[in-house]
Amino acid sequence: MSAVAEQNRLADRINALEESSTLAMTKMARELAAQGHKVISLSVGEPDFKTPAHICEAAKKAIDDGVHGYSPVAGYPDLRKAIADKLKRDNNIDWKPENIVVSTGAKHSLANVIQVLINPGDEVIIFAPYWVSYSEMVKLAEGKSVIIDGAFENDFKVTAAQLEAAITPKTKIVMYASPNNPTGAVYSESELREIAAVLEKHEGIYVLADEIYEYINFTEEGNFSIGSIPALKERVITVNGVAKGFAMTGWRIGFVGAAKWIADGVEKLQGQVTSGTNSIAQKAATVAFNGTLEPSKEMAKAYQRRRDLVIGLLKEIPGFKVRVPEGAFYAFPDVSYYFGKSDGTTTIKDSDDFSNWILNKYYVSTVAGSGFGAPNCIRISTAASDESLVEAVQRIKEAVATLK
Repeated sequence: MSAVAEQNRLADRINALEESSTLAMTKMARELAAQGHKVISLSVGEPDFKTPAHICEAAKKAIDDGVHGYSPVAGYPDLRKAIADKLKRDNNIDWKPENIVVSTGAKHSLANVIQVLINPGDEVIIFAPYWVSYSEMVKLAEGKSVIIDGAFENDFKVTAAQLEAAITPKTKIVMYASPNNPTGAVYSESELREIAAVLEKHEGIYVLADEIYEYINFTEEGNFSIGSIPALKERVITVNGVAKGFAMTGWRIGFVGAAKWIADGVEKLQGQVTSGTNSIAQKAATVAFNGTLEPSKEMAKAYQRRRDLVIGLLKEIPGFKVRVPEGAFYAFPDVSYYFGKSDGTTTIKDSDDFSNWILNKYYVSTVAGSGFGAPNCIRISTAASDESLVEAVQRIKEAVATLK
């Protein structure tokens, strides 16, 4: 049977999905590395640090203590309490454990919420640039993504006026991330209060706030959670997890904090799909949320230093337009100056061409901005050693010098 015939046997909703561009580039980089090429992989959004030792010890203890059975669908009570305490302490969001549902990563939490709230035809406003999976999650729920572009000149951030203009009677959710993946942009308290003021006028619209990069924030103000605004509290679903701030990507623990009826809906869905998530990882996450943040702060300092290193080097590349990220661990330069140019063999038509060319000819793995709703840019992860980052940017600089 041909590949086309096999694909036609899949459900329409699966055929309609786009492949994750970040995972696709990471896969290509691994294949080239397996062939013996010296690939510098800056495509995956993953900390390069180890999970802090005290968290690992908690997991080992859970294994030794026999925490081997199925966990409650919404998560262990001690973890849900630890998350509720964390939200109150760090975010000024006052939820009880019953408002918390633990899932298999923040990605799972986001998908759960969209499935629970979106009916066919409902509109989800997404602030762009956005993480590659947002629009596909909406598509899977048979909703409609309404993309609002954050201007490069405004650090890729959407304004309250733009939001007001995009709202229709079909709008059900407004979805954004701060700090942002892929741009590293951070919405300030004043900016989020302006956005909240718009939403206060429109009952029945919910906010899905992705705060997974909360602890990787370089601003003096720090993180502000829109869910802490009393007028919107019941309509904000806060999503977070342990992957980025605690270097626990493979542990797969995320959560939602939301009004009880929404949390109950997420628990109901999860009970029919995955049930409770990994028991050992939950015990480790409990210690992460209850314990010291010093390892997280040290990692954030390293990411900020690397940001400064990479942004400084990128600014030296002719034609690159660069903003300084305020959080996360990415650089997101505009490379459109090189669209239409050629090295004599390959013509660069767009960011997809640019990223593929850089990978296949110079062995640096990045991600095209098209998957993030920003087709003029590429995403470069700075979660790598200084040596790798310097070498990668040097290769990119040498590569674009061949484009005429």
